[in-house]
Amino acid sequence: MDDANTDVIQGTLDMLILKTLSLEPMHGFGIARRIEQISQGVFKINPGSLLTALQRLERGGWLDTEWCVTENSRRAKVYRLTRSGKKQLNDQTVDWSRRVSAISRLLKAEA
Repeated sequence: MDDANTDVIQGTLDMLILKTLSLEPMHGFGIARRIEQISQGVFKINPGSLLTALQRLERGGWLDTEWCVTENSRRAKVYRLTRSGKKQLNDQTVDWSRRVSAISRLLKAEA
């Protein structure tokens, strides 16, 4: 049997990052690890995709950043959700829930 696909569903990475950062500020590696943990390994984030998404979210004003020293004494850029990032997360969550409900109805449809 083939390995299960662990790619994030197209268009959801930003929402998953915003949700993860709504729990607490963290650095990029921590974000990827937390998404993998919470999804129980269903989603694994490609580092290149994560970096691109973080830059896009920062440019959009949804994230603030600051350089910190990690528990391993390394410098890391820590990301924090902004007020507009919280609103964006809410908007994306509402839209995602609407779409999931529609897909669920379609999958349950009978002839």
